Amino acid sequence: MKSELNQNCSEVTEFILLGFRTSPEVQILLFLLFLLIYMVIVVGNISMLVVIKIDSRLHTPMYFFLRNLSYLDLCYSTVIAPKTLATFSSEDKKISYNGCAAQFFFFALCVGTEGFLLAVMAYDRFSAVCSPFLYAVHMSQQACVRLVIGSYMCGCVNSMIQTSFTFSLRFCGENRLDHFFCDVPALIKISRADTFVNEIVLFILSALIIVTTTTVILISYACILSTVLKIPSTHGRSKTFSTCSSHITVVSLFYGTVFFMYAQPGAISSPEKSKIIAVFYTLIIPMLNPLIYTLRNREVKNANFSYYSFLIKFFLIFIFK
Repeated sequence: MKSELNQNCSEVTEFILLGFRTSPEVQILLFLLFLLIYMVIVVGNISMLVVIKIDSRLHTPMYFFLRNLSYLDLCYSTVIAPKTLATFSSEDKKISYNGCAAQFFFFALCVGTEGFLLAVMAYDRFSAVCSPFLYAVHMSQQACVRLVIGSYMCGCVNSMIQTSFTFSLRFCGENRLDHFFCDVPALIKISRADTFVNEIVLFILSALIIVTTTTVILISYACILSTVLKIPSTHGRSKTFSTCSSHITVVSLFYGTVFFMYAQPGAISSPEKSKIIAVFYTLIIPMLNPLIYTLRNREVKNANFSYYSFLIKFFLIFIFK
C-alpha cells in the first residue's frame, strides 16, 4: 500500500514505455518477430472477415460471431502492436498521458468484449447441439445482433470503470512504465497514491467477468457433452463434437492467459512475467485464432482455399495480361 508523497512534484504528462530491456541487437530481432506476428494477425483476421462476408455458406450465427471475434482480435492487436514496434525501432519510447489512457481504454474494451463474446459462442453451440429444432428461433438474426451488442456494452462498461479508476490515480515524477503498452499493473506500480482500492477493483472486475463467462461456457459444454454421449454412433459423436473443438481451444488459450494476468491478487508483482503473458494474449492469441478455426473447421478451410485460389488467379491474370 502506497501513501501520498511530495505534493509539489510535477504531474506526469507523458509516460516512457521501457518495454523489453535488452541489447540493441535483440531489440532488432524482437522488432522483426513482432512485425511478422502482426502481419500474420492482419492477413489472417482480414481474410476471415472477407471470407465469411463473401461466402454465403458461412452466413450462419456461428460465423457471424466468428467474424466479430476476428474483428476484435484485429482491433486490440492493432491498439498494441504499432506503438510497440515504434518503441523497438526508435529511441523515442514516449506516449502521452491521453494517448496512454486511450490505448488502455480500447484495449480493455476489446479484451472484455471478447470474453463475453466467447461465452455467447458457447451458448450458440449449446443451442445448435442441444436444441437443433429450435436453433433458428434461439439464434435468429435479431437475437445474434442483440447478443453481440450486449457483449460490446459489457466490455465498454468494464473498460470505462477500469480506465476511470486507473487514471484517477496521481502520477507524479516517475513516468517510466515497465511494460510495452499501457496496462493496469504497470500503471499502478508507478502511482504515487494508495492503490489498494484500484487493485481490489481490478481483481473483482476480472474475477467477475471470468466467473460469469466461464460459468456460461462450462454449463453449455456440460449440456453439449451430455447430449453428445447419447448419440449412438461414434461417427455422429465425433462429427457433433468437432463443431465445438475450435471454440474450446480458443477459450482455453484466452481465459488461461487472462486469469494468470489479472485474476490473481499477486499478478502485478512480476513485471517480466507480466510482459511474457501479455505478449501471448495481445499478439499470439489473435494470430492463432484464425489458424485454429481454419485448420479445425472444414467449411472455413474450403472457403479460405476458394478465396486464396481466386486471389492467385486474379494476380496471375493481372501480371500476364
